[in-house]
Amino acid sequence: MNPLALGALASLAAGLATGVGALPVFLRRKTSPKATDGMLGFAAGVMLAATFFSLLVPAIEAGGPWRAVAGFLLGVALLVVADRLTPHLHFLHGREGPGSQLGKVWLFVFAVTIHNFPEGLAVGVGFGAGDTAGALALAVGIGLQNMPEGLAVALPLVGEGYSRMKAFLIATATGLAEPIAGLLGAAAVTAAVGTLPYALAFAAGAMLYVISDEIIPESHRRGHEFWATGGLVAGFVVMLLLDTLLG
Repeated sequence: MNPLALGALASLAAGLATGVGALPVFLRRKTSPKATDGMLGFAAGVMLAATFFSLLVPAIEAGGPWRAVAGFLLGVALLVVADRLTPHLHFLHGREGPGSQLGKVWLFVFAVTIHNFPEGLAVGVGFGAGDTAGALALAVGIGLQNMPEGLAVALPLVGEGYSRMKAFLIATATGLAEPIAGLLGAAAVTAAVGTLPYALAFAAGAMLYVISDEIIPESHRRGHEFWATGGLVAGFVVMLLLDTLLG
């Protein structure tokens, strides 16, 4: 298969893992705050390891440190702009961005979409670069961290009064930003090989912004720093092993 198709399909599979993770919503109405914060920490750990081992290191190897720094800062800048200009909602932190008349559920979907876009981009860039093994490891890692994330999306929606089916469908839909970003990332790299170091570092910068600005603060907001940190360490180790053994 060509890199575009591989990038799109792999990022789609990783995105749909969000829906797989949301399936337990049909069995229970809520989960403990400690478990939720631990799951968010796990997601942060996977993304943190992927940022360095799957994206920044290959970016430096492909184009040197200065191109990696330039791409990294561009990725951070894009997420800063998206975060400031897109109205969105976090269940614990509340509304962010400009005012909007959109319903609460759409604002929440926008928040998760901002979060998921860099993940799909990273997978697409990996396949576009021709590193199938490394990109596959990254897609598996992103899929794993999307599963607890899906449950973390669905359960608060049920708590807000949404039906379990609707909460499941919304959680699944939030992962669909990833194949769009994956296709864009793979297309950019295959169209111009010289963009590879910039694209890898760009995805890394976007992911690191999400980790620091969104996930870690969210997981520490309720006083469960120990569980969140334990989840982060576990996620980091899992992604490190995936990148080493599969990549």
